[in-house]
Amino acid sequence: MPEFISTPLYGGAIVCDLPDNFADVSKLRQVPDNQEVWIDKDGFTSIIFDITERVGEPGSGPEIDGRAITTHLEELVGSDVGGLKIWNTAETEFSRLEPGTPAYTLISTQTPHVGQSKDRTSAPDFTALIMTLLRLEKYKTDILITINVPHIKGEYDEDEVDLQLGKQGKLIGDAVQYSARIWSSFKVKDWGLFGES
Repeated sequence: MPEFISTPLYGGAIVCDLPDNFADVSKLRQVPDNQEVWIDKDGFTSIIFDITERVGEPGSGPEIDGRAITTHLEELVGSDVGGLKIWNTAETEFSRLEPGTPAYTLISTQTPHVGQSKDRTSAPDFTALIMTLLRLEKYKTDILITINVPHIKGEYDEDEVDLQLGKQGKLIGDAVQYSARIWSSFKVKDWGLFGES
């Protein structure tokens, strides 16, 4: 398991622990201002922080927030919703934010259509997505934290992964640990990042 280091995001307005083997993609290519993208130097997993406008109706609760996370997930996968399967959704606690701040996490997998890619060798068998939605209603903001875990043939042990049976395998297991560490270390240092409340 990698070491974790406290990492400033959005110019230090947010800080959280990320694995030390992840690199800031903005040092390699342009990343939109509302995003922070980190990629595993030794693999294919990426962690994306995305500050977006809050979706859905006012208020909070499993139904309203559940619809919001579904909306965000559908926006993320786009037209490729056919190969999408949601395995579980859970309320999530961010320990360094105000208690009761609504947050939810889902684990899903997306399987590409066969024949979609001309070159099947580099396309993943499937991609696991661990998506956490943090809702800051006061700031009309949703923060999405998505860990993308492509499973490429030969890069993972196929016998270890069967989500139907609750077997996550190493890559998803690691991503779940990254998520848990983010939930326990995520802290907003400058609320001005989200504009006026």
